[in-house]
Amino acid sequence: MTTTAMAPVPAGERTGGGRPPAARTVRRAWTEHGLVFVAPFLLVYALFLVWPLISGVGMSLTSENITGAGGEFIGLDNYAEAIRDPEVWSSLWNTVWFTVLSTVPLVVAGLGLALLAHHLRAVQWLWRLSWFAPYLLPSGVVCLLFLYMIYPSDFGLADQLLASVGLEPGIGWLGDERYAMLSVVATTVWWTVGFNFLLYLAALQAIPAHLYEAAELDGAGAWHRLRHITLPLLRRTTGLVLVLQVLASLKIFDQVYLMTGGGPDDSTRPILQYVYQQGFTGYRMGYASAVSYIFFALILTVSLVQPLLSRRRAEEAAK
Repeated sequence: MTTTAMAPVPAGERTGGGRPPAARTVRRAWTEHGLVFVAPFLLVYALFLVWPLISGVGMSLTSENITGAGGEFIGLDNYAEAIRDPEVWSSLWNTVWFTVLSTVPLVVAGLGLALLAHHLRAVQWLWRLSWFAPYLLPSGVVCLLFLYMIYPSDFGLADQLLASVGLEPGIGWLGDERYAMLSVVATTVWWTVGFNFLLYLAALQAIPAHLYEAAELDGAGAWHRLRHITLPLLRRTTGLVLVLQVLASLKIFDQVYLMTGGGPDDSTRPILQYVYQQGFTGYRMGYASAVSYIFFALILTVSLVQPLLSRRRAEEAAK
């Protein structure tokens, strides 16, 4: 019986060409796991989001103005002032009120348009394009279009319609507190309903057709199929649409700034416009940062609703 002696493995081969194991692990992570491809995004993300977020927190703790002067550390004084500021609460109320007025019609209209586009067989592409196309328009174009429509004169389409049915024209759509917010809501609904429409349409197309066929064989009418099949299967999509819509409505700025400027008497001014005024008109960047982070905490709280609701539904379904 003979024993074959094995030659010793060189140290360079045992360690992968002289590289230590840690270096080989890092290299494998960059090449095999795709980190080299996401590195540019991570760099831009850290530079334009993470760093401004951190620096904004530091700025909110100082008395810094727009010129960079006066950056003394004052602790939580800006936050205490913001909580006592009635303008903050009135602007926040306008933002919440706009969210309430716009969310319901945007969700209902999005679902209704999706149902129509899903069941209309003739020129489906035309309906889908028509209902989604306004969402692609810039905010300036949309606001200018609606300003021409509701302009209080013979030129405005709204006043012409009122005069055609025998009503008194000349309503101050943007100059009257009773109609200014409703005008902004109507503009927003027409402009952004296409996004919700697209989400609902995709969810409708994912519902198996055999469910409707079986229900129709059992004698279920259109209303019963909608109530007992369509709406329950769209529950998760509706939750997603609600959260996304509330978050989008809370961040209202463009429409109000371009159409009313926050008026009349600040009745339509949202919280983001108040932050803009404090930072770039009042030159109080530290105070504006504090108000914006209070609003950020509100948005963060709302954004956590969807995961909590989904988890609760999953737990109830498991039981």
